[in-house]
Amino acid sequence: MNYVFELPLRRRVRSVLALLFLGAISAIFVAIPAHASKDSIPEWVAAAIAEPKGTYPSETKAVVLLDETTLSIGVDGRAVEHRRCVVRILRPNGRDEGIVEVPYDKDTKILSLHIWSVSPDGHEYAMKDDEILDQGYAGQSDLYSDERFKLAKAPGRDPGGVVAYEYEQRQAPYERETTWYFQGGIPHVNQSFTLEIPSNYSYVSVWAHHDAAKAIDLEHQRYRWEMNQTPAIDLERVPMHPSTHAIAGRMTVHFGPVGPSSAPLGSWREIGEWFDGLSHDRTIANAEIAAKAAELTAGKTDFYDKAEVIGEFVQKQIRYFGVELGIGGYQPHAAADIFHNRYGDCKDKATLLSAMLSSVGIHSAIVIVDVDRGVIDPVSPSMVANHAIGAIEIPKGYDSPRLRSVFTAKSGRRYLLFDPTWEKTAFGQLEHNLQGSYGILMEGKDTEIVEMPLLSPELNTVKRSAKFQLDAEGSLKGAIIEKRFGDLSENTRDLYTSGDAKEQKTALNRRLSQDFASFDISDFKIENVESLNKDLTTTFSLSADRFGRAMGPLLMVRPRVMGSEGPTIDRKPRLVPIDLKQTMVAKDDFTIELPAGYTVDELPDPVKLDLGFASYESSTQVDGNLLHYTSTYTVRQVSLPADKYADVQKLALAIDADEQSKAVLKKK
Repeated sequence: MNYVFELPLRRRVRSVLALLFLGAISAIFVAIPAHASKDSIPEWVAAAIAEPKGTYPSETKAVVLLDETTLSIGVDGRAVEHRRCVVRILRPNGRDEGIVEVPYDKDTKILSLHIWSVSPDGHEYAMKDDEILDQGYAGQSDLYSDERFKLAKAPGRDPGGVVAYEYEQRQAPYERETTWYFQGGIPHVNQSFTLEIPSNYSYVSVWAHHDAAKAIDLEHQRYRWEMNQTPAIDLERVPMHPSTHAIAGRMTVHFGPVGPSSAPLGSWREIGEWFDGLSHDRTIANAEIAAKAAELTAGKTDFYDKAEVIGEFVQKQIRYFGVELGIGGYQPHAAADIFHNRYGDCKDKATLLSAMLSSVGIHSAIVIVDVDRGVIDPVSPSMVANHAIGAIEIPKGYDSPRLRSVFTAKSGRRYLLFDPTWEKTAFGQLEHNLQGSYGILMEGKDTEIVEMPLLSPELNTVKRSAKFQLDAEGSLKGAIIEKRFGDLSENTRDLYTSGDAKEQKTALNRRLSQDFASFDISDFKIENVESLNKDLTTTFSLSADRFGRAMGPLLMVRPRVMGSEGPTIDRKPRLVPIDLKQTMVAKDDFTIELPAGYTVDELPDPVKLDLGFASYESSTQVDGNLLHYTSTYTVRQVSLPADKYADVQKLALAIDADEQSKAVLKKK
């Protein structure tokens, strides 16, 4: 299920869906004739092209020469966006940067769209209206949306060529903020954002991942922000990188009429009160919902037991399917409709969860989050986010070791977080990509930004144990037990619930082939696939030829028989923060019975390294004719500054060296 597309905020989803959509219609684009009418390009396009060419890294695929946006707010509160953009293609893989796409729906009419291009040999083109495609989203089996795209593939999009476009578009009447994304995957030379508001309006600008720039007052309620020579964020070959959206600079402008208001313009509270107006009456439980909640909780008196059974019902019995028409991109459907239809998107599931819980006396709220850690900036109020989960209020004085994903609001109220959309996350847990990030607790006038808890590494584990027998030819046989819990079990659980036998076998073979040149598997068994609060337990027997390497009277053996959990690194200077993905504990316990007539001549040195954010230790010992290896890898933090990269490299190298180290056996 593609949760990335559950955006209550359409602007964040457009960029992701557009990339998938452009790939899906590439065959359609081939059929478009590359012979647009020959017209002169506008002066503003020629001026952008005439600017001195900059110097960029050799891998830069394209550059935005000009990107100007003007947002004009009418006296009726409706906004119209006017945009001009000029892109130069630098490399063959930059051709897609010249594909023009402008999304729209029934509330955001495109008033005009013009596209020009200049080929590398200087030919100028203006595209005709009938050469611009009008298409809906493709390939979204779990989303129905009224959003469509105007798309065009201009001729001359080769290295050295230029594509320019200009459009004017009405904005949705219910939106009172807009976000200027001025940084992305390619560099930008000249950019500006201009705001024009009526005399009775005011505005507030907030900045994320970038220092605030002062607006230029153009008088008469017109303001402009400018950005020049903005570098690209290229994370394609950067290991353990955060999301581009988590580090790219952006500015959100909130606007509205001057007058009495219960919340300051551009505050988290204002956002919460706006959302409350859309969602409050949607959480009402009708008789049918109340009856089902009563049935599920019958005989249960404990808060956690009640919340868990309702949470699991919404998680497992309400199918994920989004219907987003107009304001439906923000507003959840009514709980009664969600329950009756047995489907909904993320905000719908959180809404039904709230309705069912309220009918048994438990309060909950929606939390707006982003599935990419770090996108939501705690000091930059906006609705830039793409997912919704539930926050269940914990009764005062209640405590239980089962309360894991818990946070405390400024009011002193404690909440248990639960995502009823994430199908393989147990109730009481929180998926790793939300941990250590921020969310908007939607509680009307008490709305606030909250930090998502970072769960204990002991709640996300993989534990491997095995007993092997090694013969004098180096062949290995043994029985293996692997236990996974938490997010480290998610992929395997999904594979064994939705994958077929061939996919399951291929996945296991691929994993084992990283440690064994040739092997056979038998007696395979897996338990607790659907029991999310129990260890996912896999057992099987394995035989592997040539595991040990003979060198005359010596036999070289790797005590760390299988598995690898260490981070992937490179040797380049680190410029962006480090994302370690998840807190976790990985433990290995392997015993190898040595072949008759052999003794241990040399053992790997023990390892013990604790860097605070993570630790690793291992030991290889001999007990009679048994070689015993143990290791423990623990990750305690998920986000690190770039200057910690040397420590991450040290950790990765220590783990890799230990995993590849050999014990030397010698004939007696």
